[in-house]
Amino acid sequence: MDTPPVNSMGEKDSCQPQQQGEKNFELPTQIRQHPQESPTEILELRVSPDPASQILENPQETEKLAPGLEKDSAKSHGSASAMSEPLQASDLWYCPDGTFVKKIVVRGHGLDKPKLGSRCRVQASGFPLGSGLPEGWTELTVGLGPWREETWGELIEKCLESMCQGEEAELQLPGRSGLPVRLTLASFTQGRDSWELEDTEKEALAREERARGTELFRAGNPEGAARCYARALRLLLTLPPPGPPERTVLHANLAACQLLLGQPHLAAQSCDRVLEREPGHIKALYRRGVAQAALGNLEKAMTDLKKVLAVDPKNRAAQEELGKVIIQGKKQDAGLAQGLRKMFG
Repeated sequence: MDTPPVNSMGEKDSCQPQQQGEKNFELPTQIRQHPQESPTEILELRVSPDPASQILENPQETEKLAPGLEKDSAKSHGSASAMSEPLQASDLWYCPDGTFVKKIVVRGHGLDKPKLGSRCRVQASGFPLGSGLPEGWTELTVGLGPWREETWGELIEKCLESMCQGEEAELQLPGRSGLPVRLTLASFTQGRDSWELEDTEKEALAREERARGTELFRAGNPEGAARCYARALRLLLTLPPPGPPERTVLHANLAACQLLLGQPHLAAQSCDRVLEREPGHIKALYRRGVAQAALGNLEKAMTDLKKVLAVDPKNRAAQEELGKVIIQGKKQDAGLAQGLRKMFG
């Protein structure tokens, strides 16, 4: 990142480098939100037609998957006798964020599970074409490598962190029909939990994730960028309060990705976290205004955009968005008036 970005006001980012040769990159102010149709995620992940990206918004749907697992198990390519056995509660594992349900087909041995830095020898099958997964056996390192930026990368990593050596499992995703995908963990090397890392190690890993996220955003991949920013934030959130200032930039950049991914409610939440630390953060105010407008909260949108213009009256992006909000508000008022006339006329 040799060239610092330019924001919508035409000024270079004024943040100081965190270390020699690194720029404190923050994404441009002007965000054009894509239509609500799905792009071609992710962290975080959720708006693409790919089922792995649709599931995060309705984590409760995973509770409906157990019956589906029982039906699909007879079709899967495994031992017929093993598949015919009734499911036990211990055979199912629900991912805490609701992204998938894991059914253990072959139990592993031992109690250890892959951690950060573990090199895992795995085999995946049933994943759709274009998932970025190699055929046959391959090695994946938890927490490291470009494989995590692929559409299914985060889901596989979450599953691996729940598996024992020798385990074979089927994954069922909400909204996905057909046979479940299957993942086998043959072996893995010892790794470390994030809490075992020194603070300096966490900060270094977070910087790497942030830099990679910026590269992906500039390359037109907001979904992959969002995953990187989210992973960096998870590392920094384990540090003692108040935490490093990079968290503010990461939340602001994540909000930009979420707007482009058609996730205005998540973008507004990310901006809230920025503004808790820096109430006058121009980019966060602008992005939250855009998000609120997309959510139909026009008064809140106008409030945020007017705050931006109070500080920077020539901010063209804010001027344009405020104009759209005003027009949208007039249409809304006209529709309400027409409805009232029909009701009482």
